[in-house]
Amino acid sequence: MEIWQAIHDQLEASRNVILLWVLESDGSSPGRRGFKMAVSADASICGTIGGGMMEHKLVEKAKELLAVNEKAISLVRQYHDKQHSKDQSGMICSGSQLIAFVPLSKKDLSTIKQILAAKNNRQVVTLLSPCGLSVNKEKQDGLNYKSETEWSYSEAVENRPVIHIIGGGHVGLALSEVMSFLGFYIKIYDNRPDLNTMLNNRSANEKHIVDYQQIGTIIETAKDEFVVIVTFGYRDDKIVFKQLLDKDLFYLGMMGSDAKIETLFKELKEEGINSEKWKHCFAPIGINIYSKTTHEIAVSIAAEIIREKNKDLPTGRVEKR
Repeated sequence: MEIWQAIHDQLEASRNVILLWVLESDGSSPGRRGFKMAVSADASICGTIGGGMMEHKLVEKAKELLAVNEKAISLVRQYHDKQHSKDQSGMICSGSQLIAFVPLSKKDLSTIKQILAAKNNRQVVTLLSPCGLSVNKEKQDGLNYKSETEWSYSEAVENRPVIHIIGGGHVGLALSEVMSFLGFYIKIYDNRPDLNTMLNNRSANEKHIVDYQQIGTIIETAKDEFVVIVTFGYRDDKIVFKQLLDKDLFYLGMMGSDAKIETLFKELKEEGINSEKWKHCFAPIGINIYSKTTHEIAVSIAAEIIREKNKDLPTGRVEKR
């Protein structure tokens, strides 16, 4: 929301803005779909579309459009290689980007306010077309391109990846801070009312006091969401883990020593649960960086999550932002 707030503040001050918005990316393009940058009439800049020589060049183009008070939305294709005879970005990382130049003025302020008001609402989408910027609840996601004059693009206003952190103790608090910095939408759960680390957690978007016996009904199947189990102890870990094994989640991880995890898996087998059920899980969770402190543990977990989120890029899964 930082970029929308920056645009809002500029328009409130009657300064026009050019919004550069990556609508499509391919290959090793440094700016993924959904990246945004606002260039204002006072020359201030917020956000990024990938950096480097290309970004500098397109910022200069945005300043030129502001200088002539351009009102029409335009599209610019950039190729990051030397094989294309035109639209070269000057970079050689391969891939390409399609970038919209969106002029915004005070007349667009009401739309920007609607976008800001939709923070944390994953049902509201922004819709961009040659006709302008609007807000609605259409289900389309991404670019629908027919020609330079007939296209539309939409994305959820709240499109940060969701992470569920089950356990609001010191590790849960540290992980909330790290994942917030990395741009995740954070839901944290604990079964202890008035827990100090939950009360002091300023990074979580949602905080829930729950009965761990009911966690399977609270966290639904979500193929693009992340779940981390860091409860107070072994008993609660096992209660939660068993309920989430059959959920179709992007990532399910549980903290614990090798001995603890081995004991848990042994007990699950004795209870008749096939080991195939947890082969997709990350337990013990995190990349081994010999963590000692809660923040080091959080960094190791975050690193593993980022690796899994990005491992199919750039040719596979499109990163959401």
